[in-house]
Amino acid sequence: MEKVKITEVGPRDGLQNEKTILSTQDKFEFVNRLVESGAKHIELTSFVRKDRIPQMADAIELSAMVLPKYSSDVQFSCLTPNTKGYEAAKIAGFKEVAVFTATSESFTKKNINMTVMESFSSFQPIFDFAKTDGIKVRGYISTVVACPYEGKIQPEKTLEIAERLLDAGAYEISLGETIGVAVPDEIESLLEVLLKKIPSSFLNCHFHDTYGMAIANTKQALSMGIRSFDSSAGGLGGCPYAKGAAGNVATEDLVYFLTREGYDTGINLEELVKVSQFVESKLERNLNSRTYIAKKNVG
Repeated sequence: MEKVKITEVGPRDGLQNEKTILSTQDKFEFVNRLVESGAKHIELTSFVRKDRIPQMADAIELSAMVLPKYSSDVQFSCLTPNTKGYEAAKIAGFKEVAVFTATSESFTKKNINMTVMESFSSFQPIFDFAKTDGIKVRGYISTVVACPYEGKIQPEKTLEIAERLLDAGAYEISLGETIGVAVPDEIESLLEVLLKKIPSSFLNCHFHDTYGMAIANTKQALSMGIRSFDSSAGGLGGCPYAKGAAGNVATEDLVYFLTREGYDTGINLEELVKVSQFVESKLERNLNSRTYIAKKNVG
């Protein structure tokens, strides 16, 4: 069975917009259960200002609990928007960090109060330090198909940003379909442009499921050679700047689909369902994953 890499982004991207803030101990248990289900790539937290994203205020404490226990078995990453965050991540023991930008000037300004060019200037030192420190850097690009403010984004714009990130030293580019409006034809158009210049091994797809198209888009990306995807347990997450935007594609839905298609994810679906049940009980709201709902009701 051909392997597909799944990066579980629930602990960071999934929880950062939740109204209910999980305790550090509950987050630790969330991660423990993810590892037990077979997750090998987990985005753990974000080193950001506590007043801006209080859901991530315990980044140092959580990292101190998780990394010594699992760092040799699981690749943990964290979001580092600036050099201060990078230094904190380095001290915590991370061997992989992520930086964030977008194709859309309006979205970038709204999200991090910078232009796209300013975002590159802010994280270029992170790439420089990371090369010296032997730390891998992952690049996130949001709004790769459409923006809630600027509408449709041309694939050539995404290519320009992706090439800049790779030139800076990113080992993988996560292509964020941030508001979940894309259909397979649009993913095909995007990847046709990117794959002419960038090998598929450098690309990851990060789909949101607002219109229920995430799995269809995954199938399209698979057919074009993509073997790396982001997802979150139970479909946690969402874009706070896009009205009606649902969360990330649910890890359960992704694992179910990939397994039935004959791919090896290394993740046990039954154990993953238990992970989402745990998180659902702590958030005190229903999760949206179709596979999770089906499995929970049957179980």
